[in-house]
Amino acid sequence: QVQLVESGGGLVQPGGSLRLSCAASGSIARINDMGWYRQASGKERELVATITNGGSTNYPDSVKGRFTISRDNAKNTVYLQMNSLKFEDTAVYYCNAALRPQYSGLFRNYWGQGTQVTVSS
Repeated sequence: QVQLVESGGGLVQPGGSLRLSCAASGSIARINDMGWYRQASGKERELVATITNGGSTNYPDSVKGRFTISRDNAKNTVYLQMNSLKFEDTAVYYCNAALRPQYSGLFRNYWGQGTQVTVSS
């Protein structure tokens, strides 16, 4: 069984920083893209950042220059460094990974349980 577990959320003041982590565990054969998404109250889930297993990254304009995604392939872990946080960054942040379990020949998307990030003064 495969699972993604996030950590690192919390309460931070505007302008502050947080670092999220997400570790994939279980019988994993291979992980392709990993990423972070977020969902604010009353809104749809949106992309925050993605990273390929080769290290290429992608960000929407709303977080570009403030957030940095990285990964440690040896640990099956993806990180999200969030700097200069704004009120509008408040949301539940979800980790995502496109991976193939050892017991399957197919890739599919897996999601973490989510971690709350609240930006408030």
